[in-house]
Amino acid sequence: MKRSLSRKLFLYFFIVILFSLSTVAVFTYLESSAAIDKQVEKYISTVIDNAGAQTDFQLETFERVSNSILSQLAVKKFLDMDPKDSYEFYRFTNVIRQDVFQKIFITYPTQIHMMYILGEHGRSIFDQNQSFSSLSVDPTARYNELKDKTPENGAIAILGTGLTKDERVVTIARKIRGYSSYAVKGILAIELNESQLSNMWNQVDLGENGFFFILDPEGEVVYAPDGATRSEIAATGIGRKIAGSGNSRFFETINGKSTLIVSRKSDYSGWTMAISMPLDELRAPVSGIRSTTVTVGLATLAIALFLAFRFGNSIVRPIRTLKNGMRETEKGNWKSIEMKPRDDEIGGLIHSYNLMVSRLSDMIERVYDTELSSQKTKLQLQEIELERHKAEFQALQLQINPHFLYNTLETINCYAIVQDSDEISEMVEAMAFMFRYSIQTNLEEVTLVNELNHVRNYMIIQKHRIGRDFEIDVATPPALLLSRMVRLTLQPIVENIFQHAFSEGFESWHFIRIDTRVEGEQLLVIVEDNGVGMTHGKLAALRKRLDRNRLADAEEREGKRRGIGLVNVHRRIQMVYGDEYGLSVESPNGEGTRVMLRMPNAVRLQLKTNRDGTNS
Repeated sequence: MKRSLSRKLFLYFFIVILFSLSTVAVFTYLESSAAIDKQVEKYISTVIDNAGAQTDFQLETFERVSNSILSQLAVKKFLDMDPKDSYEFYRFTNVIRQDVFQKIFITYPTQIHMMYILGEHGRSIFDQNQSFSSLSVDPTARYNELKDKTPENGAIAILGTGLTKDERVVTIARKIRGYSSYAVKGILAIELNESQLSNMWNQVDLGENGFFFILDPEGEVVYAPDGATRSEIAATGIGRKIAGSGNSRFFETINGKSTLIVSRKSDYSGWTMAISMPLDELRAPVSGIRSTTVTVGLATLAIALFLAFRFGNSIVRPIRTLKNGMRETEKGNWKSIEMKPRDDEIGGLIHSYNLMVSRLSDMIERVYDTELSSQKTKLQLQEIELERHKAEFQALQLQINPHFLYNTLETINCYAIVQDSDEISEMVEAMAFMFRYSIQTNLEEVTLVNELNHVRNYMIIQKHRIGRDFEIDVATPPALLLSRMVRLTLQPIVENIFQHAFSEGFESWHFIRIDTRVEGEQLLVIVEDNGVGMTHGKLAALRKRLDRNRLADAEEREGKRRGIGLVNVHRRIQMVYGDEYGLSVESPNGEGTRVMLRMPNAVRLQLKTNRDGTNS
């Protein structure tokens, strides 16, 4: 069903407008998303950098505090004391607590949770703002832990664990050397209240569900807003992923939400500070832009389609009127179109149509008269040409009179019998049969036995020409002898074999075989020889001429025919049965030639037709 022009115009306008609006909306959305993402990432990077700088500043402050402790002579001598001397241990404990630890507690009353020195000799000094009993803990495990994680060169190590598991602290630890030797004699540890540091980190505004967290070099959580978040980070393995990549930006699923993770690694502390922001919060401004764009786009599309509908109708309405006028013109009603005057191209088109109708109506009558005169003249010329062809045909008939040739051959045969010449008689009789069979010029079908008899007469003449007998092996089932085929198709193929396949002479081992078989609905007649065969070039040229599906002209080249007999046999079969039938050739060079005639099995088709007619 054809679509009207108005619908096409409306559809084209709809596609153009929708494509334009969609393109603008998509690019606006993408550009806005990219700009907002860039601003958010820049903001998050700035937040992390600032938080990292403040954290490093706090840690550097307490590193200086540890330096002041290590410079105290009492601390070094405590590490060199005899661990069995309880009095010295008591004295050093009081001196270090009063002269060293208490001064620091006064300076940083809220930041420091605990300070302690763990000696390699097994003695330890603890001090805390609140009451703390050193007898309640075994410092051995803590000493081994800090010994493994602190550098040998006396640099600090920052850990997220404390002496007791109940407190959330950040520990600054470093190895201490003795007074009398350079060897490491113990470890100094300052535990900072995580709450004091988290007050600084919690000031970062990361939205409703965004949060800030810190990881140590092994990927363990040093700080997280709450225990649930800490457990989620540990369960998903994000900590190890972030700690291994350092400064990174990637997306991860946390608490069932797609989340942006941005991390920065501190060169001072070795910690990795990261911020997690859900994508839905990041893209909230973009969603507003998208909604606004869709609303404005739909409103614009509706207005544009209304204008397109009005514009299309203003074009299509006069065209429909013009179309109706043309239909009347086709019927022979030469009528002009009456419409309001228009100054545009459509008005000019209607004016031209009316002018054309008025002129054509005048010219039609003239054309009718002229055409009648022309037809009469053509008929007279055709009659003259037909008479001329008849005269030429009669002249050809007079030149060759079949009855005259028949009578002449019979006369020669009588003379041969009188002269007792069986060879001449046999040749003339065979020639007469062949001529009588060949003189038919139509393509009517004959039986296979008629074609084989024609080949037999040809072989009788050929025997006297070559001076020796040459028998053809015919392998045809008796049931196929009455199969229908085209007249004069076998003898030209056999003649072609004598001209080309055995052109160098006949030997006792040469043979020609005619085989007949039925395959499906087709009758196959196969003529084979063991002659010289064809070269690849000659075979390709012959097949190319067969594919043309037309009769060949009787051309000659260097005294030899160019396979016209095979080409014409092929085309005559196609003219009777159709282009799907015909002749095919296989001829390996030096191995003989195999020619297959493919025709419909007329006997089987006739039986099938009879059965169908009976059943119906």
